[in-house]
This record gives sequence, structure tokens and C-alpha cells, in this order.
Amino acid sequence: MKQQQRIFPGMILIGFGAYFYLQQANIVLFQEFFTWPTLLMIVGLAFLGQGYGGRDYEAILPGTILVGFGLHFHVVNKLEIWPDHMGTFILIIALGFLLRYQKTGAGLFQGVLFLTLSIILLFYDKVVGWFGFIGGNVETAWEFWPIIIIGIGVYLLFIKKK
Repeated sequence: MKQQQRIFPGMILIGFGAYFYLQQANIVLFQEFFTWPTLLMIVGLAFLGQGYGGRDYEAILPGTILVGFGLHFHVVNKLEIWPDHMGTFILIIALGFLLRYQKTGAGLFQGVLFLTLSIILLFYDKVVGWFGFIGGNVETAWEFWPIIIIGIGVYLLFIKKK
């Protein structure tokens, strides 16, 4: 077995072993980390270790998503400034695509697309305020944005040819 192929399972075994050992030891300091988001983060860190350490750059995307989601679920109820909004999840996915793009050169379009969508969702109230002079037209467009996104997806899948 090559060194690169041992990174992911090795990190999973070490991470889960440490998690369950600390849980059995009943150390008060770590009590709040004995939850399923911690397991997400362990698997995500193993993917990131495989991605960067094993030069399997495709593993960066799932690693970032799993670590990001796990971190989000740990932090969302502890920090007032942390947004509890679907735009946060889309932002984490965008970060995954952009980090993968940094190593592979693939995924820039998806990363920028998800980043733009997350910014619009996270700052919707401010965006509407910026376009306040347009008035009701923004509200009307906001009602139809899912249909616009579906249309762009259909265009990219079926109509656009290289």
C-alpha cells in the first residue's frame, strides 16, 4: 500500500480512537465535543490530510465541507455573530471549491458561483437596501430567483456547447 493511500484510513482510526478514548475517560474539559459534529470534523480532517498530505487534491472539497459543517454546528449556538442561515452552508461549499481550485485548477466557476450566491443570501437585507431606489422590482425578482437559477442550470446542462 502506498503512503498516500494510508493517510485517510490512518487519520480516521486515530481520530475516532482519540474521540472514543476521551469519551470513555469522561474528561470534563471535552464534554461538549462528544457530539456528531465532532465526528464530521474528524472525517473532514482525514479527507484534508489525504488531499494535502497525499496529494489527492479531489479530497479537499469533501474535507472542507465536512470540517466546515462540523465547525458550524459547534459554533452556531456559542457565538452571537455566527450566522445561522443557509447562506453559511453555501459559503462553506464555495470555500471547498476554491481551495480545490487552488491545487487542481478546476472548480473556479463553481466556487465563484456559490460564493456569489452565499453573499446574496447572507446579506439579502443589505442588498435590497442598496437597490432600494428600484423599489418593488427587487421584490418581484426575488420571488423568481429560484426559477432563474433552474434556467441557468438547464442552459449549462443542455444548451451550452463547447
